[in-house]
Amino acid sequence: MPLPHRVLVVDDDAMVRTGVRLILDSVDDIAVVAEAGDGDQAVPAVQAHAPDVVLMDLRMPRIDGITATRAVRALPSPPHVIALTTWDVDDAVLRSLDAGAAGFLLKSAGPDDIIRAVRAVVAGDAVLSPRSTRQLLDHLTADGSGAERRRAQAAMAALTERERDVAVAVGHGLLNAEVAHRLYVSEATVKSHLSSAQAKLGVRNRVEVAVLAERAGLLR
Repeated sequence: MPLPHRVLVVDDDAMVRTGVRLILDSVDDIAVVAEAGDGDQAVPAVQAHAPDVVLMDLRMPRIDGITATRAVRALPSPPHVIALTTWDVDDAVLRSLDAGAAGFLLKSAGPDDIIRAVRAVVAGDAVLSPRSTRQLLDHLTADGSGAERRRAQAAMAALTERERDVAVAVGHGLLNAEVAHRLYVSEATVKSHLSSAQAKLGVRNRVEVAVLAERAGLLR
């Protein structure tokens, strides 16, 4: 039997850490190997416990999760990082992705979403659950101007039909395997289309692809 995926939980709320541990330790293929109560403890904990995945709170009192994510991702052979957020910040999620996070989860995510997220990043995918993605897009585009909408529409028009299909599916929070199933193509083809779309759109990650698809009106 394969060894379980090793997880480090970094959050200043002990109840959150306990809740996440109980959820992840309930399945055989994931094990929480350590907890940390602030961002300044993240790097030492990674070095001591060699996790495969770090669940990282974005708001902590001494060192925030964005700074800690950047430091963790700068380590040799770094673990994947999943940002945890409650949405009381504006662009913190996008900044955490810029810092190297593989995706994000709302702290209110259900047990299945949390387990699915860990498995997804270990498999090389990104974490954008449908519920979390919808809330992110609502948050980021609530005050979008007509000019932003026109720019997004022009950018999306540069994509091929299949690239737009992939962008829309990503905007709905689907993982690469789920996009492949929906579009009747291979997962490798989805990754290729997504990479091409990101290059044409001038964005760095699938969250920004989703934001442009939303602003262009493709998700409604």
